[in-house]
Amino acid sequence: MSGGEAGRPANKLRGEAEIILHGERLRLRPSFEALVAAEEELGPLFALVERASAGELRLTEMVALFWHCRDGWPGGIGRAELGEAVAAQGLAATAPVLKAILRQILAGNA
Repeated sequence: MSGGEAGRPANKLRGEAEIILHGERLRLRPSFEALVAAEEELGPLFALVERASAGELRLTEMVALFWHCRDGWPGGIGRAELGEAVAAQGLAATAPVLKAILRQILAGNA
């Protein structure tokens, strides 16, 4: 996790996105460090993008990607809690967040 400034809203120009957890908007930032950590766990990022575009991305993969991209989150939030929030919100609510991160993986910084 990056040591980002807590409470700062997501900057879409930097490929950042937000997810809601316990009514609070939390920032996701696909930094180089975050993407390297995600790739270590999930395998090549291009293959991850291809699985997502084919509708074959698993919920656990989405949560892992989000987990590695968290930025400036308050302490005490665990990965299982993030997974529960994603499942509770459903794919319709989290798809735009995933799309923003995947777009940043493919396009890089604008």
